[in-house]
Amino acid sequence: MDLDIAGRNAVVCASSRGLGKACAFELARAGCTVVINGRDKTALEETAREIAGETGSEVIPVVADVAMPDGQARILAAVPHVDILVNNNGGPPYRDFRQVDREAQLQGLVNNMVSPIELVQAVIDGMVARRFGRIVNITSGSVKMPLAGLDLSSGARLGLTGFLAGVARSVAHANVTINFLLPGSFETRRLTDGLNLAALKQGVGVDALRAEEEGAIPAKRFGSPEEFGKACAFLCSAHAGYITAQNLLIDGGAYPGVL
Repeated sequence: MDLDIAGRNAVVCASSRGLGKACAFELARAGCTVVINGRDKTALEETAREIAGETGSEVIPVVADVAMPDGQARILAAVPHVDILVNNNGGPPYRDFRQVDREAQLQGLVNNMVSPIELVQAVIDGMVARRFGRIVNITSGSVKMPLAGLDLSSGARLGLTGFLAGVARSVAHANVTINFLLPGSFETRRLTDGLNLAALKQGVGVDALRAEEEGAIPAKRFGSPEEFGKACAFLCSAHAGYITAQNLLIDGGAYPGVL
C-alpha cells in the first residue's frame, strides 16, 4: 500500500534503537524525511546511516534528551515544519511503588507525560493550519493492564492518554489525528535485558524463562519491531484520517479484556 506521505517531515523520538527505530524505518520507507533522536551519538549516527542506506530517504540524527526543553527545540528545528510526530521515550525502571519517591515520580511524569505534551503543543497549530498532521504516542500495554512494579510508567502514560484524548477531538476537523500505540512484549534490547535480569534473580535459565513468557502469550511469540513500525506508519498515513483518539494494543492477544 502506498501510504501517500512521501515528502512529509516526520520526527520520531527516542529512535536510535528498538520500537522507535522501527517506526523511523517504516516512515523512511514511505518516503518521509525523518528526524531521529537519541542520547548516544554513536548509536544514533549508525542508525541514521542504516535507515538512509536502505530506504534512500533523508534521515537527520539529532543528539538530544527529548525530555529537556533545549533538546526538544533542537529536534524540532531540524526540519522546516513537522507533519508527523511519533512520541516515544524510555519508561521508568521496574521498582516497588514504595521505593518511588517524589523526585522519581516527577521525573517519570516529565519523561512520559509532560515532554510528549510539550512536543504536541509545539507542532499542532502548524498541522492544523496545513490541514494535515499525524501524532502517534508510543505508550504501553500496561495502560490497559497495569503491572505491579511499573506503576509509575502506567500512571504517567495513562495521564498522557487522558490529556491528549480530548485534544484529539478538538483538531480532528483539520485532518490532524492523535493516536496511541500500546506495545506488549517485543523483541528489543530492553526485553532481552529484562529477561536476563529476571533469570538471574530467579536462578533459572534464560531460555526456559523466555519459553515460559512466550507461552503465556496467545500468539506464542514476542512481537517483532518491524510489525510494530508498520502499524505506526499506517496510523501516520494519509489513509488513517478517520482514526483518532484510539489506543491500538499490539500484544499478541495477551490482554484478556474486551475493551
